[in-house]
Amino acid sequence: QVQLVESGGGFVESGGSLKLSCAASERIFGIRAVGWYRRIPGQQRELVARANLGAELNYADSVKGRFTISRDSANAGNTTTLEMTALRPEDTAVYFCYVLQQIPLGRPLEHWGQGTQVTVSS
Repeated sequence: QVQLVESGGGFVESGGSLKLSCAASERIFGIRAVGWYRRIPGQQRELVARANLGAELNYADSVKGRFTISRDSANAGNTTTLEMTALRPEDTAVYFCYVLQQIPLGRPLEHWGQGTQVTVSS
């Protein structure tokens, strides 16, 4: 089972920036999509940004213009990064890395990281 590990979370003041990275324990073949989700305390996990096969990018309305998702090279250590700028206190959440893998002759597999905490002070 592929393990995803997020890094780059932490504490930042309002208006600051952070860059999250997602490293996989092994090379993942057949990636259909990568993404970042977050869970704000007391709420369900929500989509932050997603990059689909074919370069289609999707962002939550609340982060458009502030966050940028990148899908890294298959030869790189990371599968995806999320650059976050102009952070707001309402961005405080646990951020999860996500990879959707196409399995030959099988249903796609979802891989999730354990999450990294991002805290933005006002």
